[in-house]
Amino acid sequence: MHRRSLIATLLAIPAIARAQGTWTPDRPIRMVVPYAPGGSSDVTARLVAEAIAPRLGQPVVVENRPGAAGNIGSEAVARATPDGYTILLGTSSTHATNVALYRNMPFNPQRDFAPVSQVAFIPNLLVVNPEVPARDLAGLIALAKAQPGTLNFGNAGSGTSQHLAAAMLAAKAGIEVTHVAYRGGAPAVTDLLGGKIQAMASPLVEVLAHVQAGRLRALAVTTARRSGQLPDTPAIAETIPGFEVALWNGIFAPPGTPAPIVLRLSNEIATALRSEELRAKLAQQGSEPVGSNPEAFASFIATEIPKWAEMVRISGATVE
Repeated sequence: MHRRSLIATLLAIPAIARAQGTWTPDRPIRMVVPYAPGGSSDVTARLVAEAIAPRLGQPVVVENRPGAAGNIGSEAVARATPDGYTILLGTSSTHATNVALYRNMPFNPQRDFAPVSQVAFIPNLLVVNPEVPARDLAGLIALAKAQPGTLNFGNAGSGTSQHLAAAMLAAKAGIEVTHVAYRGGAPAVTDLLGGKIQAMASPLVEVLAHVQAGRLRALAVTTARRSGQLPDTPAIAETIPGFEVALWNGIFAPPGTPAPIVLRLSNEIATALRSEELRAKLAQQGSEPVGSNPEAFASFIATEIPKWAEMVRISGATVE
């Protein structure tokens, strides 16, 4: 063995030994969020990072790397060194929807990541401008059938959860609506408040305050069960059996990350998600905490990819 190779091998032995036992990080951990600051994914990442940092004994620093519907930041983690110091807050978009939307994905969501733990489910909330006469989902469906194509549903862009949820609703209810794509959820909500569009299936956290203030009317949530934040608002499934569009997020590590590192991270995340403090904070965002082991998370993702692909097919969504 060459001297340089021998030295490199000897230097690696402590790291290998640590990886075979209980992993204890000795420097800050970087959690990449593949979206801009301030959104629901960013808020969730910061809550989780804050909760697990004391348990790991190191800061967990959130880094925003937005672009290409989450693909840019996700790819960066997929190519990162698998040492536990770079992890990703991935979503149903980055690890399910985008597979069907993009012809040339820069990564394989199953092969190029080590699932660590699912963090939460996030409902979309079907809301309308108060000027819309429908008081419930059945009323909205009746209105849409009476006036085909006249109801404008806003969304944050083609293929986003807002678009897919509205398209799925239209398909299941047998109605015709007009989908209006915006460059992000915020401008769509602004136009909804102003009456330029009539309805939207938005992530709950982005419209909850407007509903509570009476500026928007909540008709239903897209998850299979009602949200704890709005217990009096029914699920769409109560009117259309079997309907479910549930956003989710979770933590991923680069492929090849040693199992003890993945397990340590997974255990700390799951433990944090069982705490009343973190659960309360996530509930304020409209999220339903999960916390799962790597195997369960991997199995969950395998079932989600075809589910979201079918929603993309129904919606006819495309990206440039």
